Amino acid sequence: MDVDIDSSIPKIEENENAEKHPKDHLLGILDQVEAHVERLRKDTLLLEEKKDSLFTTLDAIRNSELLSGLLDTDRDDIQRYIDRVTMRCMTIEILVRTNRDQAQEESLFQVNRLIDQLVVSFKQDPSSTRSRCQAYLAACLPHPEVPTDKAFEIALLGCALDDQKKIKKRLHGLLNYLEQDGKIVPLSDSQ
Repeated sequence: MDVDIDSSIPKIEENENAEKHPKDHLLGILDQVEAHVERLRKDTLLLEEKKDSLFTTLDAIRNSELLSGLLDTDRDDIQRYIDRVTMRCMTIEILVRTNRDQAQEESLFQVNRLIDQLVVSFKQDPSSTRSRCQAYLAACLPHPEVPTDKAFEIALLGCALDDQKKIKKRLHGLLNYLEQDGKIVPLSDSQ
């Protein structure tokens, strides 16, 4: 993503549109500013998704069967490389704040805990984990093709709308990973 400082951000010009009522002029500028804010939020959320994707790939490498098949010295080299890239990625701070009340915070915590349990259970029971992930994802869809997990659905419905969208994307990515049996797929340059 190329960052371009947008010179089209509106500025208040006192002499501009003298025929317009001052309130209408100011409302027009505020509408433009709001559109810029929403575009900036959207672009920032895309950057956040890219960062999360990098962390997911690093975790997949860290838990890969390929890594366990290496000699100790090679495994240590790869582990140090993973740690270095992880630390470098952690230097990037991206934040779009989602306003939540206490109930929404608790619901988000429950959802994240359930998804984290999926990731942990994959090595022990891949088939069951895939099925549960599909049931979680079904809870995010208006017309699911498979039965939903009711406990997950209740927790999801308690989350803020922005969080629900992120959770759906996270589950899509996780399901893709699980359906590839945990095989690491290189990231494309477009990501």
